[in-house]
Amino acid sequence: MLPPNDPRRISLNDEVHARPPDPLLTPCRLSCLALLSPPRQRGEERHAVSALCQRFGIEPPSPSANHYSADFGPFRLVFEMHTEFARFTFVAPANDDDAFAEPAVAAVPRDWLTALPGKVIAATHVVLVRDGAETSHEETAMRFFRGNQLIGSTIAGGAAIALTDLRIHEDGFGRILVKDRSLTSRQAGRMVQRLLEIDTYRMMALLALPVAREMLPFLAQCEQELTDIAEAFVGSSEQDEPRLLNKLTALEAAIAGRSSESYFRFGAAAAYYELVQRRITELREDRQHGLQTFRDFIERRLAPAMNTCRSVGRRQELLSSRVARATQLLSTRVDITRERQNQDVLRSMDRRAALQLRLQSTVEGLSVAAITYYVVGLVGYATKALTSVGIAINAEIAMGVSIPITAFLMVLGVRKIRRLVHG
Repeated sequence: MLPPNDPRRISLNDEVHARPPDPLLTPCRLSCLALLSPPRQRGEERHAVSALCQRFGIEPPSPSANHYSADFGPFRLVFEMHTEFARFTFVAPANDDDAFAEPAVAAVPRDWLTALPGKVIAATHVVLVRDGAETSHEETAMRFFRGNQLIGSTIAGGAAIALTDLRIHEDGFGRILVKDRSLTSRQAGRMVQRLLEIDTYRMMALLALPVAREMLPFLAQCEQELTDIAEAFVGSSEQDEPRLLNKLTALEAAIAGRSSESYFRFGAAAAYYELVQRRITELREDRQHGLQTFRDFIERRLAPAMNTCRSVGRRQELLSSRVARATQLLSTRVDITRERQNQDVLRSMDRRAALQLRLQSTVEGLSVAAITYYVVGLVGYATKALTSVGIAINAEIAMGVSIPITAFLMVLGVRKIRRLVHG
């Protein structure tokens, strides 16, 4: 009943359903791993998931799947492929009282886990328990978070409480405790997914901070070098201009090279930071007495880092434009110098041409005289020959008369030849 589908229709429609959160039943345990891998190793994560499926006799994901979820018995695996990282989330049931004593990742084969490709950028245990007897935040911190200062809030409009210390514990994982008050299973899945995404995306955003810090000395050095070139440019002579232009060109190339390395990282950091802010908004936080909310804590810590990255990015763009303007100015001055030199060369060529014309005119005059001399001589020989055969002609008179006639004809001939050449 319809015309043929656009080949992109199905994939674009399904994009809004990508990476859906799995429903969670309270109580349960989750362990999440986010692994960074270089572009040349992208896809090896799917091979690892397929190997695990083969070990448990489960149908593996398709070769192009960016999301995969399956029940392996002792645990459930949710696999997600992102642009820069892959995330493995393991889900297992729990008792209300065991919390972090036995994490979900403990049910995963250890040899498979250690062989996963990539480097860990985020690792978090999440425990979803029922909100039972009232306990103070200090008691919760001492029991589950080694006494660290907690941050947290009421989320989902009061349906749960989320607590964490955002620290890495002895096992290499962070910890998030979610106390379920009245969450539905799908609501629990969405809230936990958002908490995990906040933890992962804030780490991905912070990857730009070391890049920004490494750029600061380089930018300072380039700015000083540009200042030195500008000062030398003020009092430079024509002989110094090519050397200064070479320095500016090399400086511009160095800045462009470093900019290409950091451009993607700074752009990705801005995108991840926006995702963090959006996921915090989706938590629908209400403040818990005595605790900083996720928004308060993360904004206070993450916003300055992002401001640093933006500042370095703007400084880099400004420096690049300054170098480009200086290069353009110096190039203009070099062009003007070359034009002046070319004008001098043209004037010199004009002088040479005028001299050559004068010399040519002199040579033409000498040529007319020489040809006239030879023609008159021929007239003399001719008249002498005629006299010897009986025709009485005075050779001297004949030669004298032929001189102006021959010279006049030679001048006319030379002028005609010159007009033909110029034409």
